[in-house]
Amino acid sequence: MSAIRPAREGKHKYPLIDSDPHASRVLRYMRPSDYAIWAAYTAGTPAVFWGWEKLDRTGFNLKPQLKIGAWLGFCAGFLIAYSRSSRRFWGWSENAREEARDLEELTQRAREGKPLYGESSQPMWVQAAAHRNSQYSQLKFSLFPMVNLVNHPFHGTDPAKYGVKAEPAVLEDYEGLRPGELHHKKKNPKPTTEAPTSEA
Repeated sequence: MSAIRPAREGKHKYPLIDSDPHASRVLRYMRPSDYAIWAAYTAGTPAVFWGWEKLDRTGFNLKPQLKIGAWLGFCAGFLIAYSRSSRRFWGWSENAREEARDLEELTQRAREGKPLYGESSQPMWVQAAAHRNSQYSQLKFSLFPMVNLVNHPFHGTDPAKYGVKAEPAVLEDYEGLRPGELHHKKKNPKPTTEAPTSEA
């Protein structure tokens, strides 16, 4: 008789730090292992071209290929390192170090009376649109690389843990509906109660 398997844990195994971190935070919170992977891709891609040439000589000038390989490796390494750092913000991988740093950093900003996630000169509708476009965009890096470059208040966390007495910012439309509620309303429209008017 086989043993019963425990329920599979979801992706949020660790605490959520920020569902849409600004690019500067993702870069600042990178670990040495992220930089090591970035460097390995940058150096490894031209090294593969060089080794390939040694095994199967073509006699071509390798300098252009090595430069292009280094550039492609640099870009690929950056995207992978950026994704790894983002996953810690989302709570998809171990993030104790990032959680402690985030708590210290944003608590200090709260004490100083500064906005937790920085100030923005953009109107709220632009901030909301930027959030909709950049949240979890790291999962689509292979299709279209996009990072969050706009300071906005939509981060999926409760400001109370930083000592701020405010409600968490939630996206709402002009009717006060949240994204999920708006989708539900479109799929299940309320029946109209008005009787059709007959033309004389």
